[in-house]
Amino acid sequence: QVQLAESGGGLVQAGGSLRVSCAPSGRTFSIAAMGWFRQPPGKEREFIAAIVRSGGNTYYADSVKGRFTIARDNAKNTVYLQMNSLKPEDTAVYYCAARGTGRASYEYWGQGTQVTVSS
Repeated sequence: QVQLAESGGGLVQAGGSLRVSCAPSGRTFSIAAMGWFRQPPGKEREFIAAIVRSGGNTYYADSVKGRFTIARDNAKNTVYLQMNSLKPEDTAVYYCAARGTGRASYEYWGQGTQVTVSS
Protein backbone atom coordinates (compact mmCIF):
# COMPACT_ATOMS: atom_id res chain seq x y z
CA GLN A 1 0.00 0.00 0.00
CA VAL A 2 0.98 3.59 -0.60
CA GLN A 3 -0.17 6.55 1.44
CA LEU A 4 -0.11 10.10 0.06
CA ALA A 5 -0.01 13.23 2.18
CA GLU A 6 -0.70 16.57 0.51
CA SER A 7 0.04 20.01 1.86
CA GLY A 8 0.33 23.61 0.73
CA GLY A 9 -3.13 24.60 -0.40
CA GLY A 10 -4.67 27.91 0.55
CA LEU A 11 -6.11 31.22 -0.62
CA VAL A 12 -4.33 33.36 -3.20
CA GLN A 13 -5.24 36.30 -5.40
CA ALA A 14 -5.54 35.95 -9.14
CA GLY A 15 -2.15 36.21 -10.78
CA GLY A 16 -0.41 34.84 -7.72
CA SER A 17 1.47 31.62 -7.11
CA LEU A 18 1.09 28.64 -4.85
CA ARG A 19 2.91 25.34 -4.41
CA VAL A 20 1.32 22.12 -3.25
CA SER A 21 3.33 19.12 -2.12
CA CYS A 22 2.75 15.39 -1.97
CA ALA A 23 4.79 13.04 0.18
CA PRO A 24 4.26 9.35 -0.47
CA SER A 25 4.95 6.69 2.15
CA GLY A 26 4.65 2.93 2.37
CA ARG A 27 5.57 0.84 -0.67
CA THR A 28 6.96 3.81 -2.57
CA PHE A 29 9.28 1.57 -4.61
CA SER A 30 6.18 0.32 -6.45
CA ILE A 31 5.23 3.78 -7.73
CA ALA A 32 5.69 4.22 -11.49
CA ALA A 33 4.14 7.66 -11.85
CA MET A 34 2.61 10.39 -9.76
CA GLY A 35 0.03 12.88 -10.80
CA TRP A 36 -2.08 15.80 -9.74
CA PHE A 37 -5.80 16.05 -10.33
CA ARG A 38 -8.33 18.66 -9.29
CA GLN A 39 -12.06 18.87 -8.73
CA PRO A 40 -13.62 22.31 -9.13
CA PRO A 41 -16.87 23.04 -7.28
CA GLY A 42 -19.77 21.24 -8.91
CA LYS A 43 -17.57 19.59 -11.54
CA GLU A 44 -15.87 16.27 -12.06
CA ARG A 45 -12.29 15.54 -11.18
CA GLU A 46 -9.83 16.30 -13.97
CA PHE A 47 -6.22 15.49 -14.75
CA ILE A 48 -3.69 18.30 -14.28
CA ALA A 49 -0.16 16.96 -14.47
CA ALA A 50 1.93 13.82 -14.10
CA ILE A 51 5.55 12.82 -13.76
CA VAL A 52 6.96 9.42 -14.61
CA ARG A 53 9.45 7.87 -12.24
CA SER A 54 11.66 6.37 -14.92
CA GLY A 55 13.08 9.18 -17.03
CA GLY A 56 11.16 11.95 -15.35
CA ASN A 57 8.89 12.74 -18.31
CA THR A 58 6.13 15.18 -17.48
CA TYR A 59 2.64 15.64 -18.88
CA TYR A 60 0.17 18.50 -18.52
CA ALA A 61 -3.42 19.33 -19.26
CA ASP A 62 -3.77 22.09 -21.84
CA SER A 63 -5.54 24.29 -19.29
CA VAL A 64 -2.41 24.55 -17.11
CA LYS A 65 0.41 24.12 -19.62
CA GLY A 66 2.91 26.96 -19.27
CA ARG A 67 1.56 27.98 -15.85
CA PHE A 68 1.94 24.86 -13.70
CA THR A 69 5.06 22.75 -13.20
CA ILE A 70 5.26 19.28 -11.69
CA ALA A 71 8.59 18.29 -10.20
CA ARG A 72 10.04 15.80 -7.77
CA ASP A 73 12.69 15.94 -5.11
CA ASN A 74 14.13 12.46 -4.85
CA ALA A 75 16.07 13.30 -1.69
CA LYS A 76 12.86 14.33 0.08
CA ASN A 77 10.72 11.76 -1.73
CA THR A 78 8.25 14.51 -2.49
CA VAL A 79 6.42 15.65 -5.60
CA TYR A 80 5.48 19.29 -6.05
CA LEU A 81 3.03 21.20 -8.18
CA GLN A 82 4.14 24.79 -8.66
CA MET A 83 1.20 26.91 -9.78
CA ASN A 84 1.85 30.34 -11.28
CA SER A 85 -0.42 32.94 -12.87
CA LEU A 86 -3.36 31.48 -11.01
CA LYS A 87 -6.88 32.22 -12.20
CA PRO A 88 -10.20 32.05 -10.35
CA GLU A 89 -11.10 29.02 -12.49
CA ASP A 90 -8.16 27.17 -10.92
CA THR A 91 -10.15 27.05 -7.67
CA ALA A 92 -10.59 23.40 -6.76
CA VAL A 93 -9.64 20.62 -4.40
CA TYR A 94 -6.30 19.34 -5.61
CA TYR A 95 -5.50 15.65 -5.26
CA CYS A 96 -2.21 13.83 -5.46
CA ALA A 97 -2.30 10.35 -6.98
CA ALA A 98 0.12 7.50 -7.58
CA ARG A 99 0.13 4.74 -10.15
CA GLY A 100 1.91 1.47 -9.55
CA THR A 101 4.19 -0.34 -11.95
CA GLY A 102 2.19 -2.08 -14.64
CA ARG A 103 -1.03 -0.36 -13.66
CA ALA A 104 -3.14 1.49 -16.20
CA SER A 105 -4.81 3.84 -13.77
CA TYR A 106 -4.01 5.75 -10.59
CA GLU A 107 -4.85 3.56 -7.61
CA TYR A 108 -3.65 5.61 -4.65
CA TRP A 109 -5.08 9.00 -3.74
CA GLY A 110 -4.40 11.69 -1.19
CA GLN A 111 -7.07 13.37 0.89
CA GLY A 112 -7.01 16.54 -1.19
CA THR A 113 -6.05 20.12 -0.44
CA GLN A 114 -8.17 23.18 -1.17
CA VAL A 115 -6.84 25.88 -3.48
CA THR A 116 -8.93 29.03 -3.75
CA VAL A 117 -8.08 31.83 -6.17
CA SER A 118 -9.86 35.11 -5.56
CA SER A 119 -10.53 37.61 -8.34
